[in-house]
Amino acid sequence: MNLRNVILCLFTVLMLMPMTSMASEVTAGEDVSPSDEEVPFSIVSRTTPSIDGNSWELALVMDDDAYDNGTTFEITTQVCTNNGVCDPPVLMEATVDEKTQSVSLTPPSDHTYVNWRVKAIYSDENYTLYPNGDWYKTWSSCYYQQDSGWGGVDYKDGECDTNSESESVPGFGMLLASSSVMMAAAFIRRD
Repeated sequence: MNLRNVILCLFTVLMLMPMTSMASEVTAGEDVSPSDEEVPFSIVSRTTPSIDGNSWELALVMDDDAYDNGTTFEITTQVCTNNGVCDPPVLMEATVDEKTQSVSLTPPSDHTYVNWRVKAIYSDENYTLYPNGDWYKTWSSCYYQQDSGWGGVDYKDGECDTNSESESVPGFGMLLASSSVMMAAAFIRRD
């Protein structure tokens, strides 16, 4: 087996590793929220827990200093599901009313939590991410966490009180199929 085939096999194995091994340490079911002393905003309202198929809403109010010096906010969200897959982050279109910014989304069935973060952009075009390098979290009313199992207020009698039709991992079949084709092509084209 040549080096190219070894690299291809290693890449395929790395792509199939569960993403949960890279997740940060969190306590299942416990929302991750900002400390008012560390951020230039405070939470006015937030839907917690988030519920499959129902609107999740977040409203933030900017501190007076940030508002007075021309700081703007960008709010990004990301939804993760009970099968360990997270959607790509989405820059939300916020409703702005002076110092208050509001966003909403509808989580899909079988979601674990809604991640969110704020990018504070200053008048000199510099910015700060809150939190830096991670996400704030709002947990679902019925979730699965690899280390602790199932939980949430809607988890009863061994199942979620949701209308989930399928337990499949979106895109997993495509990843497996394309990996198989690449490996087959590599082995057929031996030098």
